[in-house]
Amino acid sequence: MIISTFIVIGLIGLGIFGTRFKVGKKSEKTRLKIKLPQPSYRSEISIEEALKMRRSIRDYENKPLTIKHVSQLFWAAQGVTKPDPWLRAGGFKTAPSAGATYPLEVYMVVKEGGVEGLEPGIYHYLPKTHEIELVKKGDYSKELTKAALDQEWVEAAPVNMVITAIYERTTERYGDRGIRYVHMEVGHVGENIYLQCVSLGLGCVVIGAFYDDRVKEILGVNEAPLYIIPIGFRKS
Repeated sequence: MIISTFIVIGLIGLGIFGTRFKVGKKSEKTRLKIKLPQPSYRSEISIEEALKMRRSIRDYENKPLTIKHVSQLFWAAQGVTKPDPWLRAGGFKTAPSAGATYPLEVYMVVKEGGVEGLEPGIYHYLPKTHEIELVKKGDYSKELTKAALDQEWVEAAPVNMVITAIYERTTERYGDRGIRYVHMEVGHVGENIYLQCVSLGLGCVVIGAFYDDRVKEILGVNEAPLYIIPIGFRKS
């Protein structure tokens, strides 16, 4: 009888009877997912004008972004431009990647009132479906500011995009040389975001000075953070 009881307990623990013990944050399958609006492929500003106007902006209006802004920014960073079922990433993206390995992940830290109709929290972009998933609820702008050596524009911005890397996606093909390719790629993504901000009437600045471990803890990931990018309406 005792032996049978132990066997049943063991089977339940293994999930054989459909019961699983969950510890910590929600799994990816149970996270809230939000479908983003279709991104726009046209703008009143030409690429040449955007290049000429691009600047690093650290002063922002106290004004929220819209979900359309969020959609456009994520698409500019890592949106799929040509679907391809043979690629792990689901297709070719807005930024070039060595061997189409696409090692980068994109997050957005939304402060209280930072985006109209969107609760504060940390959101992760899903390029294949052009969706975002809520990773953590709450306003983490103060924590992110402290992790970024108290750079005040991080807290002032309604949103901060955080770009992380999973190096193995590229290094498993190219070895140590792949590390360089990953760093090249995040530069491409950063410029895409800069130019998209110009087109949207927004301002941003790329930040590389922060405590990596603290940013990873805030995001709740074991990926390497490469950029924090505060974004908001630029003060006139």
